[in-house]
Amino acid sequence: MTSARLSGCNASTHAHTRLRDDRRFRALLSDEDWGRLPLATWRRFSKRVADGDSVVYVGVVEEIRFSAIGWWLAQAARIIGGPLPTGRDTGVPMIVTVTEDAATGGQTWTRICARKRRFPQVIHSAKRFDGPTGLEEYVGFGVSMALRIAVEDQALTFRSAGYGLQLGRLWIPLPPWLTPGDLTVTHRDLGEGAFRFTLDVIHPRYGALIHQSAIFREAVS
Repeated sequence: MTSARLSGCNASTHAHTRLRDDRRFRALLSDEDWGRLPLATWRRFSKRVADGDSVVYVGVVEEIRFSAIGWWLAQAARIIGGPLPTGRDTGVPMIVTVTEDAATGGQTWTRICARKRRFPQVIHSAKRFDGPTGLEEYVGFGVSMALRIAVEDQALTFRSAGYGLQLGRLWIPLPPWLTPGDLTVTHRDLGEGAFRFTLDVIHPRYGALIHQSAIFREAVS
């Protein structure tokens, strides 16, 4: 597995990768909100590679917590591809690959999380600039999640805004009792090329179900 060492130097994109200005995330925020992001954050979310090219981030899981219900939810979600973390290991490597997909106009995200006693967990999803909020994440088996992005305390947040089942061009909203509750992903710049990724799943009735935090840097070519 690729090393998860976090060096002090700034990482750079592979020399052969062609970069273009990407305004897809910026278009979902006001100019005022976008301007409140640290320079390093908007650079990451303004980087668009050519079709099929990837940007790779290498990190380490620093925290992972489940409630009893949250743990069983994560295991049950395996029937739709396992989009939630399932292990409790910390201090293990995690790799995220973001690949441009010209066919959908979006991005394919692949997350590989090492486990101490088993094979790594691999999570696939696709971010598409479509749907009721202009951004959705498709996790497979027809299930997708609408997302709203915002800037909070200089961090970029992605919050669930409804779950649905995609049947052809038809998007059918799922009732609340079939969903895990509110999902929030936070991207917070830490300076010197590092950032923290945080995942929180909170149910309106059962409270905090899942919390995961990892620190990443862009992989050095």
